[in-house]
Amino acid sequence: MKYVIESPGNDVRASVKLPASKSISARALILDALSHSPYGIRNLSDSDDTRVMLEALTSRDRDFDIGAAGTAMRFLTAFLARVTGEWTITGTERMKNRPVKLLVDALHSLGARIEYIGKEGYPPLRIFGGALQGGEISLSGGVSSQYISALLMIAPCMEKGLALHLEGKTVSAPYINLTIQLMKRYGVEVVRDGQTLITPPQEYEPAPFTVESDWSAASYWYQIAALSEQPEIELAGLFKNSLQGDSAVAGLFAPLGVETTYTQQGVLLKKNRDITQQLTCDFVNEPDLAQTFAVTCALLNIPFRFTGLQSLRIKETDRIEALKAELRKLGCLLTDGHTHMLEWKGERCEPEQSPVIATYDDHRMAMAFAPAALVRPEGIQIADPMVVTKSYPHFWEDLKSAGFRLTINQ
Repeated sequence: MKYVIESPGNDVRASVKLPASKSISARALILDALSHSPYGIRNLSDSDDTRVMLEALTSRDRDFDIGAAGTAMRFLTAFLARVTGEWTITGTERMKNRPVKLLVDALHSLGARIEYIGKEGYPPLRIFGGALQGGEISLSGGVSSQYISALLMIAPCMEKGLALHLEGKTVSAPYINLTIQLMKRYGVEVVRDGQTLITPPQEYEPAPFTVESDWSAASYWYQIAALSEQPEIELAGLFKNSLQGDSAVAGLFAPLGVETTYTQQGVLLKKNRDITQQLTCDFVNEPDLAQTFAVTCALLNIPFRFTGLQSLRIKETDRIEALKAELRKLGCLLTDGHTHMLEWKGERCEPEQSPVIATYDDHRMAMAFAPAALVRPEGIQIADPMVVTKSYPHFWEDLKSAGFRLTINQ
């Protein structure tokens, strides 16, 4: 199935209730379980990723299929390693090719017993849960921050606690800080000593918790504002001092002419004419925004050079290769030099007559390309559009409420 998306015109007016933060929901579910909280979590995300994690944490089953939920794979691997019992955890074919060896090796060194059911270093896993000794380990800060967060959240439950030494430059550091701040909400302190995160043995304290709206989801509305002439878009439930790293999107979109005004309800987006001629940005702290900015800049004819993309090749798909392939369909030739960089110097090729954007089982590919309808008179076709349920289940309904026209093309 494909969606054909057509523009509502140049002046997008919309008031949007964004989904709850998937990143906060995932961490809150683990911390809620570790604290044996009786309160529950308010405004929990209704995304696929959150649903599979909630099912795993509340189910009596011992065999879990978490689909394409990478966060659930990492967090649950660590969580189940310290829960007495035998468990198996698997996922989609793509998940079976997303590496998990660094996390498993770290857990082994802390006293866990985990076996690979298939290819070594990758899911599916068999986990023999039990008490973890803990201690000191070193881990590259250049790997997925979810490995680090997964270890931190179970650290207080280890007999010796955990001293985690991060080596080299840390990617997605705001996500690690988010984990530490949420642990604090549940009564646990993590001490920073340079590149070392020290978590003594402690007990989590149950606490009522409400999840805020998702800044990552907001990025697509910033993109719509950037591609519109005179937009006025209200996004409810966002906070200026959010713990979410992707709240940086407000400042990052300023060079593309998007003005952010904070209100009592959230934010209001408008457009000015102060737009950069080219954009250079390091996304080491906000890798999930890279697709949004690559598509936006290409559609605005703004050359760009993006760095800090180490984790993009091990996401739901190889996002660097996916962006190169799909933007080529629109006539833009991107280069990466087989590094952690993505660049467009304005080089073009003949665009396809009726391009269909492949989504690669990646929700962010669908949402990053959908706003292209604003600058293409014929609209844009998106394949497998329901991949958005991974993080933003009502994305298409929100687009329709903003005036976009959606039709199904089989």
